[in-house]
Amino acid sequence: MTLAHFLDGLRCSVYHTLNTLWLDPARALVECRECGQSAHVTTDDGRTA
Repeated sequence: MTLAHFLDGLRCSVYHTLNTLWLDPARALVECRECGQSAHVTTDDGRTA
């Protein structure tokens, strides 16, 4: 099992590159492998994923 999962079909909001985003559920982050832009992930009820 890997800690990071690639997110197919999604684009980076900065460089608009396709298939460069990956999800790290342990750190609750989505990050772009191309530019390094990252975002925290939360669930619908406001908890960190």
